[in-house]
Formats: sequence, structure tokens, C-alpha cells
Amino acid sequence: MSIKLIIIGGVAGGATAAARARRLDENAEIILFERGEFVSFANCGLPYYIGNIIKNRDDLLVTTALDLKDRYKIDVRIFTEVVSIDRGKKQVSVKDLNSGKSYTENYDKLILSPGAEPAKPKIDGIDNENIFRLRDIPDTDRIKALLDVKKPESAVIIGAGFIGLEMAENLVERGIKTTVIEMLDQFVPQVDYEMASIVQIFLKQKGVICKVQCPAKSFEKRGGRTVVVTSTGEEIECDMVLMSIGVTPENKLAKECGLDTGSRGGIIVDGSMKTSDPDIYAVGDAVEVKNFITGRPEMVPLAGPANKQGRIAADNALGRSSVFKGTQGTAILKVFKLVAASTGLNEKSLQKNDIAYQASYTHSLSHAGYYPDAELMSVKILFNPNNGRLLGAQIVGFDGVDKRIDVLATAVRSGLSVFDLEELELAYTPPFSSAKDPVNVAGFVASNIIRADVKSVTWNELKTLKGKVSFIDMRDDIELEMSGTMKGAVNIPLNDLRSSLDELDKTKTYVAFCAAGLRSYIGCRILMQKGFRVLNLSGGFTTYQYVKHIVEN
Repeated sequence: MSIKLIIIGGVAGGATAAARARRLDENAEIILFERGEFVSFANCGLPYYIGNIIKNRDDLLVTTALDLKDRYKIDVRIFTEVVSIDRGKKQVSVKDLNSGKSYTENYDKLILSPGAEPAKPKIDGIDNENIFRLRDIPDTDRIKALLDVKKPESAVIIGAGFIGLEMAENLVERGIKTTVIEMLDQFVPQVDYEMASIVQIFLKQKGVICKVQCPAKSFEKRGGRTVVVTSTGEEIECDMVLMSIGVTPENKLAKECGLDTGSRGGIIVDGSMKTSDPDIYAVGDAVEVKNFITGRPEMVPLAGPANKQGRIAADNALGRSSVFKGTQGTAILKVFKLVAASTGLNEKSLQKNDIAYQASYTHSLSHAGYYPDAELMSVKILFNPNNGRLLGAQIVGFDGVDKRIDVLATAVRSGLSVFDLEELELAYTPPFSSAKDPVNVAGFVASNIIRADVKSVTWNELKTLKGKVSFIDMRDDIELEMSGTMKGAVNIPLNDLRSSLDELDKTKTYVAFCAAGLRSYIGCRILMQKGFRVLNLSGGFTTYQYVKHIVEN
């Protein structure tokens, strides 16, 4: 007897589940309900269509209802909304949004893929016609029509996450004066403050007006324009507003039929993607899944995990045994030429979960320095201070960031340590890397710390050392002339260090730094062996400059 599988919702999770289910069982009856017109589209490509980078709207369609019907023999019903689930009868109530007709369908197994919707805070004036959200193709069409027809001159983006910053890039590229306001103290909350600071500095250089700790308080309509009133009392007048402050899970069906949900509203599932009902599975942005490192539930609205979950849910619904082992939240962002990427846990998450960690910073070139167009790449890794196990990584730079974050993501997933990073044999030729790849270098630096070859201090630990340490700048004179130095630092270039030891006091503790940390590491090794107490500033003056305003205040 063939199984009857109903899937509610398409896009990454639902469409993947439908295709996988058909490949597993040619005789299964598979019905996919989608309340909109588009079964599977490229959410992540929407900003680039608005920005005219993607020229053809149809290129956003990953697959269509007709494609699924012709290739997979799946009964796809678009403009059809499932309004309720009767778990006792194993039946869904359905409404055809075109005809208004309602009917029921029975199921043997059910997969929920409702996704998440843009968060909509209770702010006065939020329903103003010039305020937009970006979730799907109809949203995209409305925004693009405004840009193409009315040609707005200015825009305000509320929220500095991935979508908000991708939209900032594309609006600026279309000649629109763009302001991004964020309620937190940093952009890109997926990475830590100092790494996000690189992104913010770069955006300012590209003409984006950046405001942090600046939540929107209300929206006012003045003529044909919108005024964003912030909590600081500032008024920003613009032609359009994009809300991009995160998403909330669409859990209405799940809650109404009694499925278990978590504190943040996500549908609770086990490793097989099964809900609290043994015949109902759930996938994608609406579910809580296990964090691969902490083992604790969290919500990660990313396309990659949603695809994997759809495949796993289909496996289990049709009798196979597959397990989703957890997510590590690997993500990457491009803003203009700059790339920011992360995997695993950041410092905020590690602290929240009471996990002991050590951080280290390195600044490496994207490929061999003697080959043209090498660009700086800032790498931060977080690791267990005892065994060196890699807990997370963040990279901000240009070419090659994607390659390195994928290597580090694989290392996190495989439980590798910083000592393993030292030994990884990675592809090298001058146009693509160096003989010591940036991943290897990150491993070298972290391993040196664990082995106690050097004692390290990070930028955010400097405040606790105020008045207790002295600083040695080991850069050359010309570097100081170009970028300055820390207040009170004595300049002893590395090559002059051995001849200058008499100028130093063995009763003091020194913090040594250079541009990126290599020369000061060598200097620390010299000083340690000569009986001096010394710490190496991880990431050197380069990292320090990104957060100088915090350290010095």
C-alpha cells in the first residue's frame, strides 16, 4: 500500500522534501500545498535582483509547480492554504485562495515547512505604504517597481543583519542615499564586535550612513515621504524604509493543532525532524534544532540547513532512518567587495553557554604577497584553551574568505583542534594562497598560545590591564608616522630589540605589539628568554585600530 505524504510549504525545505520523497518512492501520493504562487525560489538572490545584478526575474525560480509535476509527478497546489490540521483524523483542512473553495485531505505522514516571516514590531506608523519587508518574490516586485518607476533618492534600512546589508549595497549601487540603523552596538550580529567593526568602517567608506544603538521609535508620513524617528530623537527623512530586523517562525498551524513549540516559538523536533506527533515532521526556519557544539536548541534561518532537513524528513517519513546532527550556523555575507563569514560559536554564544574559550587573531594575505592583488584577510578563531578544539571562526576580507571559512567549518564539524589546523595540507600556488595558508597561520598562532610559547592578550582584555602594563610598539618608524601608535607606548623596532634590552625594566609587565602580531611574537620570545614578563597583543595594531575608541575610553 502506497503512502500519502502531504507537505505544507515549499521553498528550501518543502520542495527538497517533495523531490527526495519521490526519488525514494515512485508510488507514493505526494501533495505539496503552497499558499503563494512560487513553490521554490532563491530567497538569497532577491536583493541582487532588486539591484539589477540578476537581470532576469525567472532566474530566481529554482523550480516551478509545473517542473515538480512533470519531473517528479508531485501534485503541487499553489494559491492553496492549509488552515488547520486535525491530528486525530490525520486530516488537513484546505482553502483554495482563488476560488474560495474549502475541502479536506487525509494524510499518512505530514511535513511542515511554513518558514518564517519578517518580524513586525509594534511601532507607530509601521503600516506606512513606504515601509517594505523582503521575504518573497511579491515583496521583491513591490520594491523593484518603486525603484524602477518612482526612482527614490533616499532609503533607511532598519536592521544591520545579512539581508539589510545586502540591500544597502544594492540600493547604493542604484544611486540611492542609504542609511542603516541598528538597535545593537554593532552591525552583523553573527560575528563579534571587533570583526563587525571592519564591516562598518568599510560601509562608511562606500557612502553608507551607519548608526548603532539607534532603534526606530516611530514612523511619520510627511507629504509623500517617510520620517524615521529614532529613540535618540533624531529624525531621518527618506523615500522608502526597509524593515530587516530578523524573522519569527510561522507556527500558527503547529500551535493550533497542539504540537510542542519552544520559548521562541520554534516547532520542537528531534534528530529525525519529527515533531511531538510521530506522523508529523517539520523543517526549515520554523523549527528549533540542536546546535552542533552546545547541543542546545536554537533557531537558525539558513537555506543550507533547511535543505538538509527537508531531505532527512522525507527519508524518515518514507521509512528510512536519517538524522540531522545539528547546525553550526555557517554563514557568509558580501557587501560590495568585502566578505564577512562565520562558523560555530561567537564569543557572545560561548559566554551565554558558559563554555571556556580562548581567542586569537591573525591578519594574512589572501595569496602570496609577491603575486599581484593580494589583500588582507582578518581571521579570528575561538578554541578550547586546554585541548585546542576549534569552537568557532570568523573571517573578514576579500578574495578567498569563502574558501577559508569552509575549511574552518569542516574543522569545527569534524572536531579538529588548532593543532590539526597547523597540519592541514591545503592547496598552494601564488595566485590562490601562500605556502603557509591563512588557516595554517591561525593554527600556528593558537597552538603557540596553548603551548605557552607566548602569553597572549586580546583587545578587550586591555582595559583590565590599564595602569598595570607598559606597551612596546615593535613596528618601524615609517609605520608609526602613517598610523600613529598607542598612548604611552615606547617604540622599539624588532630589529633593534636585542640592542635595547637595557632600556627595559624587568620589574614591569610589557604588552608587545606590531601590525599583525608576528614581529611582536618574535619579540616576546626574545624577551621571555631574557627574563622579562611580556604579553603579545593578538591581532596587533590592526585589530586595535578597529576598536580603539572602546579600548581608550
